[in-house]
Amino acid sequence: MTIENGDDAGSATASGDGDETYSFPRQHARTQRFTAGAPRAFTVAPDGGRVAFLRSPAGTDRANALWVLDVTDGQERIAADPAALLGGGAERLSAEERARRERSREGGSGIVGYATDAAVELAAFALSGRLFTAGLRTGTVRELPVAGPVIDPRPSPDGRHVAYVARGALRVVTAEGEDDRALAAPESATVTYGLAEFIAAEEMGRSRGFWWSPDADRLLVARADDADVRRWWIADPAHPDREPVRTAYPAAGTPNAEVRLFAYGLDGSRTEINWNRSAYPYLARVHWSADGAPLVLVQARDQLSTAYLAVDPDDGSTRMVHVDEDDQWLELFPGVPCWSPSGQLVRIADEGGARVLAVGERLLTGAQLHVRAVLDVGAGDVLLSASAGADATAPETGEVHVYRVNELGVQRLSAGPGVHTAVRSGAVTVLVSATPDSPGARVRVERDGKHVAEIASYAERPLLRPRVTLTEAEGIPCAVLLPASYADGDGPLPVLLDPYGGPHGQRVYAAHNPYLTSQWFADQGFAVIVADGRGTPGLSPGREKSIRGDFTRTLDDQVSALHALAGRFPLDLSKVAMRGWSYGGYLSALAVLKRPDVFHAGIAGAPVTDWRLYDTHYTERYLGDPATSPETYAASSLVTDEGLVDPAGPHRPLLIVHGLADDNVVVAHALRLSSALLADGRPHEVLPLSGVTHMTPQEQVAENLLLLQVDFLKRSLGLA
Repeated sequence: MTIENGDDAGSATASGDGDETYSFPRQHARTQRFTAGAPRAFTVAPDGGRVAFLRSPAGTDRANALWVLDVTDGQERIAADPAALLGGGAERLSAEERARRERSREGGSGIVGYATDAAVELAAFALSGRLFTAGLRTGTVRELPVAGPVIDPRPSPDGRHVAYVARGALRVVTAEGEDDRALAAPESATVTYGLAEFIAAEEMGRSRGFWWSPDADRLLVARADDADVRRWWIADPAHPDREPVRTAYPAAGTPNAEVRLFAYGLDGSRTEINWNRSAYPYLARVHWSADGAPLVLVQARDQLSTAYLAVDPDDGSTRMVHVDEDDQWLELFPGVPCWSPSGQLVRIADEGGARVLAVGERLLTGAQLHVRAVLDVGAGDVLLSASAGADATAPETGEVHVYRVNELGVQRLSAGPGVHTAVRSGAVTVLVSATPDSPGARVRVERDGKHVAEIASYAERPLLRPRVTLTEAEGIPCAVLLPASYADGDGPLPVLLDPYGGPHGQRVYAAHNPYLTSQWFADQGFAVIVADGRGTPGLSPGREKSIRGDFTRTLDDQVSALHALAGRFPLDLSKVAMRGWSYGGYLSALAVLKRPDVFHAGIAGAPVTDWRLYDTHYTERYLGDPATSPETYAASSLVTDEGLVDPAGPHRPLLIVHGLADDNVVVAHALRLSSALLADGRPHEVLPLSGVTHMTPQEQVAENLLLLQVDFLKRSLGLA
C-alpha cells in the first residue's frame, strides 16, 4: 500500500493564530501531536438517544469540554465548558492528579475524564481539583461543595450519589451535594483508597481503584499501601533551591505496593475480599455488572498464571472461575474479563498459537484473527477489535478492524484499510476510523448498522501528508517513507530507522497521523523506516513472546528489515541512523553499540539502559526476577560488560536525551549510560531537559527537540 503526497504536502509553513506563520515542528507541538480538537472518550446512552464525548474547541486549544450529541437530530451541544466553570482562571492540579495524567500520558487540560450513571443522564468530572456534575439531558451544570482536591469522581449507577477520591480517602456525596463523607480513610501516609497504584496505572492498564455495584448500594474499593516500596528522589538540578520529590518506585526485583480489596456499603460497613494474595499479588481487573457476581482478575508476580475469581461481597469469599497458565507470560487485555448477559465468562486467551475470544468454554475465533480487545458484550454477540491473524488469507499490514462475533460466525463491521475501533450500547455504535489517506479520524454514529450522524473534529490539518509504503520484510511489518520531493532516479538516500520496537509498542499502522513526524524527517533528506519486529503486538502470541529473556533480539529484527528493504527502496547503507524514545531510545543506543557495522549514528531519547532500574510488572514479565535471572538483565543492559561492545570497534555518534523530571524512566538511566561510555572512551552527547517528564508535553521543548535531532543526524552522517 502506497500513499502519495498531495499537491500541498511540500508546504513549509502555514498560517496559525492571527498572522503568525509556523512550521510543522511548531504545528506538531502546538496541536499536542494533532490530538487537540479531536473528539474522544465516547459514551453511548443505553436508550440510544445521546452520545457524550470530550473535545477541545480548536486544534491548538488543549482544554477539553464535555459535549453531547443528540442521536435523533444529529445536533451537538456543550454540556460543560471548563472556561466558563473556572471563570477564566487557570487550572490548579494536585500532585496526585499530575501523577495520574503522567501515567495515562494525558497531555490535555480542562475536562480530561468523566464518568456517568447507568442511564448516561448524569456525568461527573473533576476540574482544577473541584467536583462538578452535568445533566446530559437537562444541560445543567453544578459544582458540589466537597473536600478536595477531587480525583476520579464517578456517579452511582442510579445517579443518586457520586464517589470520588480526595487525599487518599474514598468519599461519597449525594448528587445534590449533601452528606459528603469518607467511606474509607487512609490509616497512614503510605495508604490510599480508591486509586490505582503506580504499577496498575503504568503497566496493567488499570487506571481506577473503585467500582460501584449495579444496585448502587455499595462499592468495591482497592486499598494500596506502598510502605515497603523503595523510595527514590527526583531532583531538578536547574533549581537547586527546590527540594527533591520523594517517590515510591517499584524497580525490578524489589517490593511492590500491597494491594487489597474491600466491599464498602453506603452505611459504612466493610468486608475484605479474600484470595491467595501471596500467589496472586497483582489485582489486574475488576468487573461488576448485573450479569453476575463481582469478577476480579488476579495475577501471579511472574505473570505465568492468572486467576478469574467470582466474589461474594457479603462475606468476602471468592470462587475460582477459571485459571490461565503460560510458560512465557500472560497478557492483560482491554474489556475483559466480564460476564455475558447469560452469565458466561468472556475472556481473551492464547490458544493453539493464536489470540482468540472465549465465551464460556467455547472459542469463537481462530487463527484468522488476532484479537486485541473486547469492545462490548451484547445479548447475542460480542463486539471486538482485532487484526488479521497468522492464518489470514491476505496480508493487512497495520490494519485493525471491528468485528461482530457470535456462535454463527464472524462479521467485519469496519470497511476499508485503516485502524478502526468502536463504542456501543444497545443499537447505537460509535465507529472511529483512522485511514491512511485522511488526517485524524472520522467518527460515525450508526443505529442498527445505518449511518445516522457524524461527530466533527476540530483538529488542525497537518502541513504535510505522509508518503508511506506499508509492506513486510522478512515477515516484519514495515512502513517506508521517502521525501515528498523524491523522484525515481534521484539516487539512494541516507536511512533513518524510527522504531519503538519493543513490547506493547506497535508503530506500523494503516493510518495517516502516526507517520507525520517520520515524514517530516524524510523531508529533511532521509529514507525513513518504521519496523515492528518481534515483541510488538499484532500478528501472533508466539511472535510477541519470542523476545522472552533477551531484548537484543528486537535489534536483530531492525537489522533484518533494513537489509531486506535495501533491495526494494533507495537506501544508502553507508549512512544509517536510528532514533527512538523510551524503548526506542534503548534500541537506538543498543544499535550503535552492538551493531556499529550497520548503524552510524543514534539518538536515544529517555532510554532504559539498566533494566534493574525499571519497574516490576513490565520488566519481570520479559526478563524474569533479577535475583534468579541476573544473566538476562546483564545481556540486555547497556551499562554492563555484556552490554557494551569491544572498545576496539568503531565508535558511532550517540545523542542521549532525557527529561530530568521523568519519574517513569528516571534520568539515572541516561547518566549511567553516559558514565559507561566515558569509561569506555566513547564520545557522545547528552541533552538534559529541565522540568520535562517522560511525555515532553511542553511546546517549545517538543518543537526544538525535532530541530536539534535533525542537526545531530546531519552532522553525524556528514550530510550537507
